Amino acid sequence: MRIRFAAALLVACIVIGAARAQEPEPRAPDPPPDPFVPSLPETLAGVPGTWDLSRDGSTRRCVMTLTSESGEAGKRLRFPAGCRKALPIMNAIAGWLFVDGAVRLVDRNVRPVLLFTRRPDQRSLLAQAESGEAYSLVPLQIAAMRPPEPTPEPAGAQAAREAPAAEPGAAQVRPAAPEPPYAGPRPAPGVYALDRYREKDVCRLELTGEAAPAPVHVLSGCRDSGLEVFDPVSWRFTSGRLTLSAKRGHTVSLVPTGDGGWRREPETGTTFVLRRLEP
Repeated sequence: MRIRFAAALLVACIVIGAARAQEPEPRAPDPPPDPFVPSLPETLAGVPGTWDLSRDGSTRRCVMTLTSESGEAGKRLRFPAGCRKALPIMNAIAGWLFVDGAVRLVDRNVRPVLLFTRRPDQRSLLAQAESGEAYSLVPLQIAAMRPPEPTPEPAGAQAAREAPAAEPGAAQVRPAAPEPPYAGPRPAPGVYALDRYREKDVCRLELTGEAAPAPVHVLSGCRDSGLEVFDPVSWRFTSGRLTLSAKRGHTVSLVPTGDGGWRREPETGTTFVLRRLEP
Protein backbone atom coordinates (compact mmCIF):
# COMPACT_ATOMS: atom_id res chain seq x y z
CA MET A 1 0.00 0.00 0.00
CA ARG A 2 2.78 2.39 0.95
CA ILE A 3 4.63 1.54 -2.23
CA ARG A 4 1.55 2.38 -4.35
CA PHE A 5 1.06 5.68 -2.51
CA ALA A 6 4.72 6.65 -2.99
CA ALA A 7 4.50 5.76 -6.68
CA ALA A 8 1.34 7.86 -7.12
CA LEU A 9 2.97 10.79 -5.33
CA LEU A 10 6.03 10.51 -7.58
CA VAL A 11 3.86 10.55 -10.72
CA ALA A 12 1.96 13.61 -9.48
CA CYS A 13 5.21 15.49 -8.85
CA ILE A 14 6.44 14.65 -12.34
CA VAL A 15 3.18 15.88 -13.93
CA ILE A 16 3.20 19.14 -11.95
CA GLY A 17 6.85 19.72 -12.82
CA ALA A 18 6.20 19.14 -16.51
CA ALA A 19 3.23 21.54 -16.45
CA ARG A 20 5.32 24.22 -14.81
CA ALA A 21 8.09 23.68 -17.35
CA GLN A 22 5.60 24.36 -20.14
CA GLU A 23 4.40 27.62 -18.62
CA PRO A 24 5.73 30.58 -20.66
CA GLU A 25 8.35 32.73 -19.04
CA PRO A 26 6.98 36.12 -17.93
CA ARG A 27 7.59 38.66 -20.72
CA ALA A 28 9.59 41.70 -19.80
CA PRO A 29 7.63 44.92 -20.24
CA ASP A 30 8.33 46.94 -23.35
CA PRO A 31 10.64 49.90 -22.78
CA PRO A 32 8.76 53.16 -22.34
CA PRO A 33 8.74 55.32 -25.47
CA ASP A 34 10.66 58.57 -25.58
CA PRO A 35 8.64 61.32 -23.94
CA PHE A 36 6.63 63.24 -26.52
CA VAL A 37 7.34 66.95 -26.50
CA PRO A 38 4.50 68.82 -28.21
CA SER A 39 5.80 71.53 -30.51
CA LEU A 40 2.64 72.89 -32.15
CA PRO A 41 0.83 75.75 -30.42
CA GLU A 42 -2.58 75.15 -28.88
CA THR A 43 -3.48 78.84 -28.61
CA LEU A 44 -2.79 82.09 -30.44
CA ALA A 45 -0.31 83.12 -27.74
CA GLY A 46 1.93 80.15 -28.55
CA VAL A 47 2.36 80.95 -32.28
CA PRO A 48 4.76 83.95 -32.39
CA GLY A 49 8.30 82.98 -33.18
CA THR A 50 10.37 81.45 -35.97
CA TRP A 51 8.92 78.94 -38.44
CA ASP A 52 10.34 77.03 -41.42
CA LEU A 53 8.15 77.06 -44.55
CA SER A 54 9.14 74.64 -47.32
CA ARG A 55 7.67 73.25 -50.52
CA ASP A 56 7.46 69.48 -50.25
CA GLY A 57 9.67 67.53 -52.64
CA SER A 58 12.05 70.41 -53.24
CA THR A 59 14.84 72.42 -51.63
CA ARG A 60 12.74 75.60 -51.67
CA ARG A 61 12.29 76.96 -48.17
CA CYS A 62 11.96 80.15 -46.14
CA VAL A 63 12.62 80.83 -42.47
CA MET A 64 10.06 83.41 -41.36
CA THR A 65 9.05 85.15 -38.16
CA LEU A 66 5.39 85.30 -37.17
CA THR A 67 5.01 88.25 -34.82
CA SER A 68 2.33 89.11 -32.27
CA GLU A 69 1.85 92.58 -33.83
CA SER A 70 -1.51 93.34 -35.45
CA GLY A 71 -1.44 94.51 -39.07
CA GLU A 72 -3.81 95.23 -41.94
CA ALA A 73 -4.09 91.51 -42.71
CA GLY A 74 -4.23 89.73 -39.37
CA LYS A 75 -0.88 89.46 -37.57
CA ARG A 76 2.35 90.67 -39.13
CA LEU A 77 5.09 88.38 -40.40
CA ARG A 78 8.65 89.03 -41.50
CA PHE A 79 10.97 87.12 -43.82
CA PRO A 80 14.16 87.78 -45.83
CA ALA A 81 13.80 89.22 -49.33
CA GLY A 82 15.28 86.03 -50.77
CA CYS A 83 12.15 84.12 -49.71
CA ARG A 84 10.16 85.72 -52.56
CA LYS A 85 12.52 84.14 -55.07
CA ALA A 86 12.83 80.80 -53.28
CA LEU A 87 9.05 80.52 -52.79
CA PRO A 88 7.13 82.78 -55.21
CA ILE A 89 3.94 82.12 -53.25
CA MET A 90 5.36 84.48 -50.60
CA ASN A 91 4.59 87.41 -52.92
CA ALA A 92 0.89 86.94 -52.15
CA ILE A 93 1.24 86.59 -48.37
CA ALA A 94 0.66 89.66 -46.20
CA GLY A 95 -0.15 88.28 -42.75
CA TRP A 96 -1.19 85.31 -40.66
CA LEU A 97 -4.12 84.08 -38.57
CA PHE A 98 -4.64 81.26 -36.08
CA VAL A 99 -7.91 79.43 -36.76
CA ASP A 100 -9.11 75.97 -35.65
CA GLY A 101 -5.80 75.20 -33.98
CA ALA A 102 -3.64 75.90 -37.04
CA VAL A 103 -1.91 78.77 -38.83
CA ARG A 104 -3.25 80.43 -41.97
CA LEU A 105 -1.10 82.58 -44.22
CA VAL A 106 -3.36 85.21 -45.82
CA ASP A 107 -3.19 87.90 -48.51
CA ARG A 108 -3.88 91.62 -48.17
CA ASN A 109 -7.63 90.96 -48.24
CA VAL A 110 -7.26 88.38 -45.43
CA ARG A 111 -8.10 85.54 -47.82
CA PRO A 112 -6.18 82.31 -47.12
CA VAL A 113 -3.23 81.62 -49.40
CA LEU A 114 -2.03 78.61 -47.41
CA LEU A 115 -4.56 77.04 -45.06
CA PHE A 116 -2.60 74.68 -42.84
CA THR A 117 -3.83 71.66 -40.90
CA ARG A 118 -2.04 69.58 -38.32
CA ARG A 119 -0.24 66.45 -39.42
CA PRO A 120 -0.97 63.31 -37.38
CA ASP A 121 2.50 63.50 -35.80
CA GLN A 122 1.52 66.81 -34.15
CA ARG A 123 4.93 68.28 -34.99
CA SER A 124 4.26 70.12 -38.25
CA LEU A 125 1.54 71.67 -40.41
CA LEU A 126 0.56 70.85 -43.99
CA ALA A 127 -1.19 72.99 -46.65
CA GLN A 128 -1.95 72.62 -50.34
CA ALA A 129 -1.89 75.64 -52.63
CA GLU A 130 -4.40 76.20 -55.42
CA SER A 131 -1.69 75.10 -57.85
CA GLY A 132 -1.58 71.70 -56.13
CA GLU A 133 1.82 72.17 -54.49
CA ALA A 134 2.13 70.96 -50.90
CA TYR A 135 3.81 73.09 -48.24
CA SER A 136 5.08 72.22 -44.77
CA LEU A 137 5.30 74.64 -41.86
CA VAL A 138 7.55 73.51 -39.03
CA PRO A 139 8.08 75.44 -35.77
CA LEU A 140 11.69 76.25 -34.96
CA GLN A 141 11.58 78.60 -31.96
CA ILE A 142 8.10 79.67 -30.96
CA ALA A 143 6.41 80.73 -27.74
CA ALA A 144 4.71 77.33 -27.35
CA MET A 145 8.13 75.65 -27.06
CA ARG A 146 9.35 77.70 -24.13
CA PRO A 147 9.62 75.64 -20.97
CA PRO A 148 6.78 76.28 -18.51
CA GLU A 149 7.35 78.36 -15.45
CA PRO A 150 8.32 76.23 -12.44
CA THR A 151 5.31 75.43 -10.29
CA PRO A 152 5.52 76.02 -6.54
CA GLU A 153 6.17 72.96 -4.44
CA PRO A 154 2.97 71.60 -2.89
CA ALA A 155 2.57 71.80 0.87
CA GLY A 156 4.02 68.83 2.66
CA ALA A 157 6.35 67.79 -0.17
CA GLN A 158 9.48 68.67 1.78
CA ALA A 159 8.21 66.82 4.86
CA ALA A 160 7.53 63.77 2.73
CA ARG A 161 11.08 63.82 1.39
CA GLU A 162 12.50 64.09 4.90
CA ALA A 163 10.29 61.32 6.31
CA PRO A 164 12.24 58.40 7.85
CA ALA A 165 12.77 55.29 5.79
CA ALA A 166 10.32 52.42 6.10
CA GLU A 167 10.97 49.87 8.81
CA PRO A 168 12.44 46.50 7.79
CA GLY A 169 9.72 44.14 6.68
CA ALA A 170 7.41 46.91 5.50
CA ALA A 171 5.92 46.66 2.02
CA GLN A 172 8.22 48.13 -0.59
CA VAL A 173 7.66 49.08 -4.21
CA ARG A 174 9.63 46.91 -6.58
CA PRO A 175 11.90 48.81 -8.98
CA ALA A 176 10.92 48.79 -12.63
CA ALA A 177 12.50 46.15 -14.80
CA PRO A 178 15.60 47.44 -16.64
CA GLU A 179 15.21 48.27 -20.30
CA PRO A 180 16.59 45.60 -22.65
CA PRO A 181 19.75 46.78 -24.37
CA TYR A 182 19.29 48.25 -27.85
CA ALA A 183 21.16 46.15 -30.41
CA GLY A 184 20.97 48.50 -33.41
CA PRO A 185 23.52 50.99 -34.70
CA ARG A 186 24.64 53.79 -32.42
CA PRO A 187 25.90 57.20 -33.52
CA ALA A 188 29.61 57.60 -33.00
CA PRO A 189 30.90 60.94 -31.70
CA GLY A 190 32.49 63.08 -34.38
CA VAL A 191 31.72 65.58 -37.11
CA TYR A 192 28.50 65.14 -39.12
CA ALA A 193 27.41 66.85 -42.34
CA LEU A 194 23.82 68.00 -42.75
CA ASP A 195 22.28 67.13 -46.13
CA ARG A 196 19.09 68.76 -47.45
CA TYR A 197 17.32 67.06 -50.36
CA ARG A 198 19.75 67.55 -53.29
CA GLU A 199 22.00 69.94 -51.38
CA LYS A 200 24.89 68.23 -49.63
CA ASP A 201 27.03 69.34 -46.70
CA VAL A 202 25.13 72.60 -46.05
CA CYS A 203 26.19 72.58 -42.41
CA ARG A 204 28.45 70.63 -40.08
CA LEU A 205 27.87 69.61 -36.48
CA GLU A 206 30.22 68.06 -33.96
CA LEU A 207 28.70 65.52 -31.57
CA THR A 208 31.01 65.23 -28.58
CA GLY A 209 31.64 61.96 -26.80
CA GLU A 210 30.78 63.07 -23.29
CA ALA A 211 28.03 61.48 -21.19
CA ALA A 212 24.45 62.23 -22.33
CA PRO A 213 23.18 64.81 -22.77
CA ALA A 214 26.43 65.59 -24.57
CA PRO A 215 27.19 68.99 -26.13
CA VAL A 216 26.67 69.69 -29.84
CA HIS A 217 28.69 72.32 -31.67
CA VAL A 218 27.58 73.91 -34.95
CA LEU A 219 30.82 74.51 -36.83
CA SER A 220 31.61 77.73 -38.64
CA GLY A 221 30.55 78.09 -42.26
CA CYS A 222 27.03 76.73 -41.73
CA ARG A 223 24.80 77.62 -44.72
CA ASP A 224 21.53 76.27 -43.32
CA SER A 225 19.44 79.02 -41.72
CA GLY A 226 16.94 76.52 -40.34
CA LEU A 227 19.57 74.68 -38.32
CA GLU A 228 21.12 77.93 -37.13
CA VAL A 229 17.75 79.07 -35.82
CA PHE A 230 17.09 75.67 -34.23
CA ASP A 231 20.53 75.98 -32.59
CA PRO A 232 21.12 72.47 -31.16
CA VAL A 233 23.12 72.42 -27.94
CA SER A 234 23.07 68.77 -26.88
CA TRP A 235 22.38 65.23 -28.09
CA ARG A 236 21.45 61.88 -26.62
CA PHE A 237 20.78 58.37 -27.89
CA THR A 238 17.96 56.24 -26.43
CA SER A 239 15.76 53.44 -27.76
CA GLY A 240 17.32 53.60 -31.22
CA ARG A 241 16.80 57.36 -31.69
CA LEU A 242 19.34 60.15 -31.95
CA THR A 243 17.77 63.26 -30.44
CA LEU A 244 19.09 66.80 -30.90
CA SER A 245 17.92 69.30 -28.28
CA ALA A 246 17.79 73.08 -28.68
CA LYS A 247 18.33 75.74 -26.03
CA ARG A 248 14.60 76.21 -25.47
CA GLY A 249 13.94 72.52 -25.03
CA HIS A 250 12.41 71.52 -28.38
CA THR A 251 13.92 68.51 -30.12
CA VAL A 252 14.51 66.78 -33.44
CA SER A 253 14.55 62.97 -33.47
CA LEU A 254 16.50 60.96 -36.03
CA VAL A 255 16.59 57.25 -36.89
CA PRO A 256 19.28 55.27 -38.76
CA THR A 257 19.02 55.17 -42.55
CA GLY A 258 20.94 51.90 -42.90
CA ASP A 259 23.97 53.43 -44.63
CA GLY A 260 25.56 55.10 -41.63
CA GLY A 261 23.36 58.19 -41.81
CA TRP A 262 20.53 59.48 -39.63
CA ARG A 263 17.28 61.01 -40.97
CA ARG A 264 14.59 63.03 -39.25
CA GLU A 265 11.62 61.02 -37.98
CA PRO A 266 8.94 61.82 -38.85
CA GLU A 267 10.01 63.15 -42.25
CA THR A 268 8.45 66.59 -42.57
CA GLY A 269 9.40 69.59 -44.66
CA THR A 270 12.74 69.54 -46.42
CA THR A 271 15.06 66.56 -46.06
CA PHE A 272 17.13 66.45 -42.86
CA VAL A 273 19.92 63.84 -42.90
CA LEU A 274 23.07 63.69 -40.80
CA ARG A 275 26.02 61.91 -42.38
CA ARG A 276 29.16 61.21 -40.37
CA LEU A 277 32.40 62.41 -41.92
CA GLU A 278 35.40 60.14 -41.71
CA PRO A 279 38.11 61.56 -39.43
